[in-house]
Amino acid sequence: MDSYNVVIFGLELTLKPIAFTLPIGNGWDVYWYGIIIALGFLLAIIYAMKNYKRFELNLDRMLDVVLVAVPVSILCARTYYVLFDPNGKISSIGEFFGFGTGSGLSGIAIYGAVIGAFAAGGLTCYIRKVNILDMFDIGAIGFLIGQAVGRWGNFVNQEAFGSFTGSSWWGMESERTIFEMGEGLVHPCFLYESLWCLAGFFVLNYFSKKRSFKGQIVLLYCVWYGFGRAIIEYFRTDSLMIGAFKVSVLVSVIICIAAIIILIVVSKKKKVKVLAEGYEGIFAESEETEGLEEVKENELEEENIEENKNGEID
Repeated sequence: MDSYNVVIFGLELTLKPIAFTLPIGNGWDVYWYGIIIALGFLLAIIYAMKNYKRFELNLDRMLDVVLVAVPVSILCARTYYVLFDPNGKISSIGEFFGFGTGSGLSGIAIYGAVIGAFAAGGLTCYIRKVNILDMFDIGAIGFLIGQAVGRWGNFVNQEAFGSFTGSSWWGMESERTIFEMGEGLVHPCFLYESLWCLAGFFVLNYFSKKRSFKGQIVLLYCVWYGFGRAIIEYFRTDSLMIGAFKVSVLVSVIICIAAIIILIVVSKKKKVKVLAEGYEGIFAESEETEGLEEVKENELEEENIEENKNGEID
């Protein structure tokens, strides 16, 4: 469809998925979705370039990791979608990459991108001798920036919406929601996730300035995003499925719980270590104090002996 007439929270808008068409071949359409995703990626890179020192990273090596992780994440996002979408079966490599479809590479999943980025990024960190936990920490914040911005691409395409809200003003309606769901306002799940990721960015950015250990931020990302996505996905009607279960809900719950467990275990170990170091410091200080007292006593005895000698001589 060339455009959508959308009503969201009482506001009437006309959205055009295609931003412009390049004069290549029969015309190469450039979609707002791709532009918005690219904007989110750019903002994430800008953040990383401004804050890499705080994460004890080398700028050139950090960018090497990004240059490898980004294309791999896109391929994994596409693969993830094709594997779990019942209507996403492909008949050729060209179709996988969107060649000749008229709509480009259509059909990707954010969890595939996250998995691909961390896998490729981790391998590149090993090769380029970059601390993997530092890289994952700054990358997690970058993901939240990209996801907060990128979800607005779903809005332009009128995707990622949910079930009916049952309200007369809260929600969204367009030709596409009516075609797929019927008349009525539906949950703008793209907006929920965008706001959740934006809030997560501020929370994790704050904690990143006081992180207790390397890897803490990426674990907090897993908890934050996993928890929010599991709830938001509950309302969505276009979820990828495994039997009767929503794939993203299962993945979100597993990631969230696993991250919480790891955070608790690591935090306890760190607390024990701090206490042990504190006790060692107390004992060391006591030994040092006792040593100083012995030195002072010896000095006093020597002074008394000298005084006695001087008294006898006089």
